[in-house]
Amino acid sequence: MASSLAVINDQFRGLVSLPLERQIGLIVALAAALTLVVSLVLWLTRPNYVVLFPNLPEQESAQVLEALEQSGVPFRLDPVSGAVQVPAAQLHEARLKLATEGLPKASGFGFELLEKDQGLGTSRLIEDARYHRAIEGELARSIATLNSVESARVHLALPRQSVFVRERSQPTASVLVNLYAGRSLDEGRAAGIVHLVSSSIPDLNPENVTVVDQRGRLLTQPHSHMDGLAGSGRQLDFTRRLEEGYVRRIMDIISPIVGSDAIRAQVAAEVDFSRVERTTEAYDPERSAVRSEQISEDERRDRGMAGVPGALSNQPPETGVIGEAGEAGVQQDQPGSVSRRSVRNFELDRTVSHIREAPGGVQRLSVAVVVDHQERPNAEGVLERGPLSDDEMARITTLVREAVGFDAERGDSVNVINASFRPVETPEPLPEAPLWQEPWVMDLTKTVLAVIMVVVLALTVVRPLLRSLAERGVASRQEGEDLARLALTDEGAGAVGTAEAPGVGQEAHKALAGPQAAQRSYDNNLEAARNIVREDPRRVAQLMKNWMASDGGAV
Repeated sequence: MASSLAVINDQFRGLVSLPLERQIGLIVALAAALTLVVSLVLWLTRPNYVVLFPNLPEQESAQVLEALEQSGVPFRLDPVSGAVQVPAAQLHEARLKLATEGLPKASGFGFELLEKDQGLGTSRLIEDARYHRAIEGELARSIATLNSVESARVHLALPRQSVFVRERSQPTASVLVNLYAGRSLDEGRAAGIVHLVSSSIPDLNPENVTVVDQRGRLLTQPHSHMDGLAGSGRQLDFTRRLEEGYVRRIMDIISPIVGSDAIRAQVAAEVDFSRVERTTEAYDPERSAVRSEQISEDERRDRGMAGVPGALSNQPPETGVIGEAGEAGVQQDQPGSVSRRSVRNFELDRTVSHIREAPGGVQRLSVAVVVDHQERPNAEGVLERGPLSDDEMARITTLVREAVGFDAERGDSVNVINASFRPVETPEPLPEAPLWQEPWVMDLTKTVLAVIMVVVLALTVVRPLLRSLAERGVASRQEGEDLARLALTDEGAGAVGTAEAPGVGQEAHKALAGPQAAQRSYDNNLEAARNIVREDPRRVAQLMKNWMASDGGAV
């Protein structure tokens, strides 16, 4: 402890011995160094703030700030965006505390509205409106869970139904989606939103749901235009996927033979999107069956005429009497005519077919394949690139035809050639996130940087400055002690006490004290004398006695 106080005294003594302008400059430098150290410490200990809730409405910010202040969580406002920020280490804790208090309220407009006290005087209209709003909020929440959607709003038009109206109005819905920056909503996801909303509302057809983004672009097409431009877009997308499927087949079957980088394939498909409905009625005459048959037979005999023409001669014979020759002039019966008739109805084999052909049939395929030259060892064993043989090309052509379902009657064409081309280099996979982007790396870097700057500042500025002051103070103290010792010796006392030769005493002081004693100021001598008095009062008392004795002898 005593040594530390002595060092501090030496440093203070060295500072006092400096000129005034140097003292001011030294104090300013020490203040700047201290300010830099304090700034580094504050920057090191300052927590990393992150946004508590992105896109928080302004009406909710005041309630959130009040809740954070009551819960004791530190916070600040971003001067640029005005967003509420909290320390990164307390982000989840702050969100949990706010969730227990029901904040922020902007996201809670679903069926939570039905949990509020309705009151005794609530009308049926208010209840329906709250239920209507709750359904819209729940649908908006579901849509906002999509990756590309930041937020959403749903508007439902549900007409009041009546049993006295025969033609009822159909419900409709409109969806406004707010997409993240740089993202888009493709047709498939838009169709998913449409079906999500239509499936949640009774009697709501998907054709009555409209989806619009924040820029006002219509993401769904009306049903009346499905056969127009929207239908053409779907047809183009279907054709593209069909061609990609054929190309994938070719690549999968040829790549193991020549390599994935040694083949290029393209397929152009002509697809028929016309919708055809055809009804066919055919009969097979070879396959028949008797349905019904009707047979009719008639037999008639003619009787001979005899006697005088008249009524009596033409009378039929009596009952049981067979005409006998020679009796009453009656002759025997003559043969007559017999007629038979048959009617048959046949049931023929009848086939009635109603065919509705789905669109998307392939009318024609055009396939183009390029195979690169292959590396093969020559007679010396060195790899050389060369074309494929005719047999190999024929096998590859056969494989390509089988892969795409080649049909000559349909007019398909397959062209496979062998040519040397530079394979396209496969892009390297994206590197992983660098280590310096980790949160803990930033905190560690700040700590190490602050420590290094403090150490460098202490070693290059503060320490040399304090050492210089201490050395200067020690030198000043030694000078004072040398003078005091000189004064306590007999020669010094004689030189001081001899009044007849003051010049000789001054020369002796200069010779004994050295050149620095001549430049010593009065303040330094006084401070050195004070130090001698504090350290060795006996010698000072002896010196005073000697001075008094010498003055008395002189008197």
